[in-house]
Amino acid sequence: MLAAALGGCAPALLDPAGPVAAGEKTLLINSLAVMLGIVIPVIVLTLAFAFWFRSSNGRAKHRPNFSYSGKLELLVWSVPLLVIIFLGGMGWIASHELDPRRPLAATRKPITIQVVALDWKWLFIYPEQGIATVNRVVVPAGTPVDFRITSATVMNSFFVPRLGSQIYAMAGMEAKLNLMADRPGRFHGLSAHYSGEGFSDMDFTVDAVPAQQFAGWAAKMRGQGPALTAASYHALARQKGNVAPFAYGSVPRGFFAAAVKEAGAPVHETDNGGRES
Repeated sequence: MLAAALGGCAPALLDPAGPVAAGEKTLLINSLAVMLGIVIPVIVLTLAFAFWFRSSNGRAKHRPNFSYSGKLELLVWSVPLLVIIFLGGMGWIASHELDPRRPLAATRKPITIQVVALDWKWLFIYPEQGIATVNRVVVPAGTPVDFRITSATVMNSFFVPRLGSQIYAMAGMEAKLNLMADRPGRFHGLSAHYSGEGFSDMDFTVDAVPAQQFAGWAAKMRGQGPALTAASYHALARQKGNVAPFAYGSVPRGFFAAAVKEAGAPVHETDNGGRES
């Protein structure tokens, strides 16, 4: 019954599509293997001791005055200590190798995508291409992506499970996250931090496409659709959630820096028609 219930679940964390997610999967599996090195023997020995010292086993020796054994103490404490050392070492190495700010090794030049978390939607700005999208981000496969992330309202968490690490988006601050998709595909993105009544709408789509297709898409989007201005930005911020993906055909220079500096100033309407910041 449990297998049937989990049959429709996508194995996102165990099906990486990028180097960061692959590194996290390796760390997860290695950590599990090290911990099982102590968990399994403890379970086996517990069952073995219970069987051997059962009341019907006349060969089992009962020692009511036993109180201390140096060899036994050494075994009991050395094995957990080794496990902690191994786990700590793997965590130390991985925390540096998978540092969100660390650039990824690749033959192609990284692209920059600026991310603004709104109530309750995601705004993606392409400063080099001069366009922006809402609730959909297109990236070139095999190219590192330098995400610059902030929030226009409350704290959120930017997370694409199949590509790698999640990182918090906070008003007035800029977080950096380097990710890359190894191959073309469509991946699910979400907010991993509860942020209010529209939290369930904080989903977005990541489309990884070949580099030439990405260049064609960006050229096609440039100049089409509405322009991202202060007025359209505040209009987007006033919308609640469940916003269908769309694109802005132009973005002024320095828009993301202004959004970071604004630090939560976008206004949304209250239920009674008033406004609150």
